[in-house]
Amino acid sequence: MTNIDYDVIIVGAGPIGGYLASKLADKKISVLMLEEHSQIGRPFQCAGLVNPQAMEAVNLHHTVLSSIWGARLYSPSGISVEIGNPNQVRTWSVCRKLFDEAIVEKALNRGCHILLESTPTNAINKGDFIELEYMVKGKINTVNTKLICGADGAHSWVRRYFKMGRPKELMVGFQIEVTGYNGKEGVLDMYTGSEISPGFFAWAIPTGDTSRIGMWSKGEMLNGESCEYYLNSLMKSDKWSEKFKNCSEIGRFVGPIPAGMLKNVTSDRVVLFGDAAGLCKPTTGGGIGPGFKQIEIIIDQLSELIHKNEIDSRNLKLINDKFEPLRKDQRRARALRDAFLTNSSDDELDEIFSIWSKPEVIDLINEVGDIENPITLGLKMVQEIPEFRKVASKAMKAIFWG
Repeated sequence: MTNIDYDVIIVGAGPIGGYLASKLADKKISVLMLEEHSQIGRPFQCAGLVNPQAMEAVNLHHTVLSSIWGARLYSPSGISVEIGNPNQVRTWSVCRKLFDEAIVEKALNRGCHILLESTPTNAINKGDFIELEYMVKGKINTVNTKLICGADGAHSWVRRYFKMGRPKELMVGFQIEVTGYNGKEGVLDMYTGSEISPGFFAWAIPTGDTSRIGMWSKGEMLNGESCEYYLNSLMKSDKWSEKFKNCSEIGRFVGPIPAGMLKNVTSDRVVLFGDAAGLCKPTTGGGIGPGFKQIEIIIDQLSELIHKNEIDSRNLKLINDKFEPLRKDQRRARALRDAFLTNSSDDELDEIFSIWSKPEVIDLINEVGDIENPITLGLKMVQEIPEFRKVASKAMKAIFWG
């Protein structure tokens, strides 16, 4: 067999690519990461939230800017619902540059290699290995590998080159970082309404001395306007302008948010991970937690196949089948989101919020609510809150049949 330069090439050295590299290195597998940018963690294209399970997996608390224990949710007309417990951290707001760098550093310390400013340009399957051509700082090189892993984001080169399809949805997010937001420490604000974030929501996330203000939606729901237009509408609206009047922008970021895991995230000697596989959560757009979970599900089985060099499409199909629970969870979460948010008018949202704002409902949300698993809360509310059953009929269909 032709000499193998690396057992695995990972395209993309973000948090998913770096975490995957570390896990493979722990299994005595040689890894090269190709990263198109000159720095790890730049450009920054997400809200920067890391759930407790994902944070526990990497133990990078030194990258935390703010612990988030609560949320204030606002309906289109201004009905507010405040949830959370100061004694229970729900998620962490991190410095993504430090977070990403620390994850990649862990991989390097385990013996993985990395090339910055490098992009794949061609790949030829030679039967028992893939010859990958890549460009690094203007120079073309080739490398032989048993397996290519695409962790290269929403517009994945690996996914496109190997014709593996597209995620079910592609949202767009726009965010600015500001000083001077009138928020509450440890609490994120979420705003809804067709004039602010059609079909979705806008947010204000505390990040230490600053806040991240953003919105997301589908392109076809923006009515020909830009995301920036809607964010400005939020900040200048009569209801909310007081919160933003002292804001000074210090940075802005925009990026795609893919959701809806591909039917096949594997091909012959190819596996997709994270955003490249369409694994962002349909309810929040978060991708780090699901990406870590995807890796944990198959790392043992995949590593065994790599050592044996039995990474053909038949064996990788068995890997792909292990992700069906993730796909099902995504389908149900997307259907639930559509029923309660995306397909709801402003009046319907106000009706839903009027129920959520009742003290007994807030108590229930605080008791069983979990942004990672909204299904449990939905079922509990149907059982215990009679008023909720009327507005939840579409959602129940989503839970059981989505």
